[in-house]
Amino acid sequence: MSGDRSFGADALAGFLEIEGVVKRFGTLAAVDGVSLSIARGEFYSLLGPSGCGKTTLLRMIAGFERPDAGRIRLDGEDITDLPPNKRRVNTVFQHYALFPHLTVRDNIAFGPRLAGRPGGEIAREVERLLTLIRMEAHAGKRPEQLSGGQKQRVAVARALINRPQVLLLDEPLAALDLKLRQHMLTELDAIHDEVGITFLYVTHDQEEAMSLSDRIAVMNRGRVEQVGAPADIYETPRSRFVAAFIGDANFFEGTLAHGERNACVLDVAGLGPVRCLNDKELPLGRRACLSVRPEKIRVSRERPDPALWHNAFPGRVRDVIYLGFQTRYHVVVGDRLLSACRLHSRFRQEERPIRWEEDVWVAWHADDGYMMDGEGPSALPAAEGEAR
Repeated sequence: MSGDRSFGADALAGFLEIEGVVKRFGTLAAVDGVSLSIARGEFYSLLGPSGCGKTTLLRMIAGFERPDAGRIRLDGEDITDLPPNKRRVNTVFQHYALFPHLTVRDNIAFGPRLAGRPGGEIAREVERLLTLIRMEAHAGKRPEQLSGGQKQRVAVARALINRPQVLLLDEPLAALDLKLRQHMLTELDAIHDEVGITFLYVTHDQEEAMSLSDRIAVMNRGRVEQVGAPADIYETPRSRFVAAFIGDANFFEGTLAHGERNACVLDVAGLGPVRCLNDKELPLGRRACLSVRPEKIRVSRERPDPALWHNAFPGRVRDVIYLGFQTRYHVVVGDRLLSACRLHSRFRQEERPIRWEEDVWVAWHADDGYMMDGEGPSALPAAEGEAR
């Protein structure tokens, strides 16, 4: 999907520039000094929990809120003080905001008609967009006759006909059920590839952001914790918050005890030595936090070969959750509960599955964990609901 596109250094020079933007509501900093550079044609997502400030930032780009500090530039023009109707930006909202008394065709045509564009030009654009969103057969219907996914496609077309330089999408799939949401992810990606303009997508759903985005900005408490491609965000999180929010993770906090080159041992209370890579080159004696994803951890009845597995610990299965394509295990190891998963890449009817309360071994390789500085404030998990 969109994550396959690459943007070089020149492309990332910044088509939409957000510089030190601050927005306060009373004493609360909903957006606290955010700076971002978004490329022309990029599918860029603002991802974070409810209350992290992502929607407030989107509303400032759209012109519905004015920042208390900082500037917003689009294609070299300072748009910070421009009203919404003077910006080459359009927004697609979660609840569609279609006119109930107008047909699909007339909903799409509403904006350019209001702007006084020629009728023949409007008709051609409407037909082009109806084809793009695959709604030609529904052009004469009113919104109440459409499904949620169809309404969302009409809302996108109605925004695109105004020829925006940036399309802002504010939780556009949140009202849809799971199957329809998954289908609409593919639809949105195809539309973006076809029109080629910049999409800025706001969501709290990591799956949406990971599957659609060229890059993601993970937000927390009004600030940006990390910006990167989906794979970088997932595999190399810069903070404990990012590691926990993007997928599941097991955390091991301890003190760097000894090592050589970039190999080291993390002394974890209640567990013992954990072998890992010190690619941050943190000094010995420093507190650190190791993140290990559940899919990196192997669960077995037999003790793993120490020549092949750097870390192996005995445990007892607390829970087994079968999900079809994978099985998830919660295993008590020492004084902690670890999460592991096994993908079902092959059909194994004859194999005896691991059960609840069985004694097992969990194991992972030293380079399957990712090291984070345990003494920085960003390594701590953040509370939700502190900003809008």
